[in-house]
Amino acid sequence: MHRIRTIRAMGLALALACAGVLPALAHAAAKTAAPAPTASTGAGSRKTALHQFSGVVTALDKTSLTVEKGGKSPKRMTFARHADMTTQGEVERDARVTVYYRDEDGRSVAHRVVVKAAAPATSGS
Repeated sequence: MHRIRTIRAMGLALALACAGVLPALAHAAAKTAAPAPTASTGAGSRKTALHQFSGVVTALDKTSLTVEKGGKSPKRMTFARHADMTTQGEVERDARVTVYYRDEDGRSVAHRVVVKAAAPATSGS
């Protein structure tokens, strides 16, 4: 009689342990079986995320925009202009801007450019 109770208790413990583990395993298997995100999956996917880069415009033409930032780790980036690129403010040489871009086919493509307001000049009185 004592053996039967022990076997039942071990069976019950095993069933409860499996009940907690099996859903977690099924969830992990579903995660690994999910297709890799693509550009058409939605705005939340890593490939379609907009990045941003701030600095001063050093060159621009109809097809590209070059922005350079200074400081401890200076960096220069050249962006191709997207056909539907939007701008806030006048994009011109020496303007301080933030470029919102995506990496498309190995190149940075600007989708939105925001021009920062010029700092007010302080009077020397």
